[in-house]
Amino acid sequence: MVQSVKPIPSTWCPGCGDFGVLAAVKKAAAEVGVPAHEQVLVGGIGCSGGIHNFLETNGIHALHGRLLAQAVGVKLANPKLTVIAAGGDGDGYAIGMGHFIHAFKKNVSLVYIVMNNETYGLTKGQASPTSRIGFEGNVEQPFDAILTALSIPAPNFLARTFSGDPRTMTQVLVEALKFTRANRGFAFVEDLSPCVTYNDTFKLWREKIVDVSKLPGYDASDRKAVFRLCLETMDAGKIPVGVMHRTAEADPSSGSLELKLLPDLVGPSLADLSLETNRAAYAKLLQSLA
Repeated sequence: MVQSVKPIPSTWCPGCGDFGVLAAVKKAAAEVGVPAHEQVLVGGIGCSGGIHNFLETNGIHALHGRLLAQAVGVKLANPKLTVIAAGGDGDGYAIGMGHFIHAFKKNVSLVYIVMNNETYGLTKGQASPTSRIGFEGNVEQPFDAILTALSIPAPNFLARTFSGDPRTMTQVLVEALKFTRANRGFAFVEDLSPCVTYNDTFKLWREKIVDVSKLPGYDASDRKAVFRLCLETMDAGKIPVGVMHRTAEADPSSGSLELKLLPDLVGPSLADLSLETNRAAYAKLLQSLA
């Protein structure tokens, strides 16, 4: 059940990178002018997944790895809502990987924020899908969500931010919110959000991040060019951040799912389901079952 409650004090460790995301979400929503009663924040499982508890907004705590499925359901039930899903790298890239991949293809107009700290912080610091080789005995190559997102040809909005740069993060979230509120499709923002208790990477990441928008050849509408810039940046031992992809205009042939299914943007929660209004449709349905 979606409900509006008063926020509680944060349970995050002092210095957690997720505080930067919390502040950026507040500021971005205020700047875009999203009314609190029209906003729904779907939280995942893990430290980051409790973010909706610390905001005065409508929130729902989703099942582990299933926050995108529930966020899509909220958006299709009432397309007038501004839906934000927020979770961690373990939630999104491990048990939730199936929903993560399909979210780009479905292209529902919601913002998905993944707070990537390269560890399972809530369960005391185990290696996650994004952990570097050697961290807590990890021997696998880390998963890169941006490269994966860029490989899926869909008119999405893609970006990566860093909690150590909250001003830029707010700017990116403002753009992401405007993108989804215009029903242009799925907006994915991965935030590099260090876990100061089990994997404090603030200093390391601050030294390594490179804004791809400042590199020669950058064009956010050119998926192949940005993919190449990201690979070159990573090969140089750096971490690419910034807006990775945005379409200049929504493509009507591959637009958002809610516009394809509900062109009038009236979902089940807003539809008139009274008997008299729908009598003819009910009669046709019953006749088809006869």
